[in-house]
Amino acid sequence: MAKKIKKKELDRREFIALGPVAIPWIGVAWAAFTGATTLLLGATGRFFFPNVLFEPPQSFKAGLPAEYTLGKVDLRWKKKFGVWLVRDVDNERGEGFYALSTVCTHLGCTPNWLEAEQKFKCPCHGSGFRRSGMHFEGPAPRPLERYRVVFSEDGQILVDKSQKFQQEKGEWTKAGSFLALA
Repeated sequence: MAKKIKKKELDRREFIALGPVAIPWIGVAWAAFTGATTLLLGATGRFFFPNVLFEPPQSFKAGLPAEYTLGKVDLRWKKKFGVWLVRDVDNERGEGFYALSTVCTHLGCTPNWLEAEQKFKCPCHGSGFRRSGMHFEGPAPRPLERYRVVFSEDGQILVDKSQKFQQEKGEWTKAGSFLALA
C-alpha cells in the first residue's frame, strides 16, 4: 500500500527562517514582471508614433538658364531630386528646357545617360530613350515622364515634380511641359 505523504504546512516562524533563501527569488520574479510590463507599455506607446519618411521637396530651383549648355542633358539633379534637365530646341516652340523623370517606365529602375550614344539606357532590362524622353528600344511601354518647368520670380528655372506630363496622353504640348526661352 502506498503511504500517504502528509503535506507539512509552513508556519510563520519557518517562513521567516526561509526568508534569506526565498526573498531573492521573489525579487527576481518582480523584476522580471516589471521589465516585461515596461517593454509591453513601451511597444504600445511606440505604436502611436509611426515612422516618418522625409522626402525631398517636390519643387526646386535649378539655377539660371545661362548655366546650361544647348543640346546637353544636365545630370546634377539626378541623385538629389530624380530629374534630368535638358536644354534643347523644339521645332514648334524654339529653344528651351524640359525636365525628365529619372524613372524608367518599364519597372522603375534609373536609366543612365550615355553621352557618346546620345540616349538614356536602363541597366535593368535594356530600355532605351532618346534625349527627348521618347522610348525606342526595349520593353518600356511608354516614354519618360516630364515635370512642370517654369521661371521663378527671380529668373531661375523652377522644376515642379508634383505635376507630370505624359507623352501618350498628348500632354507634352501643354504649357509647363516645356519652358521656352524667347
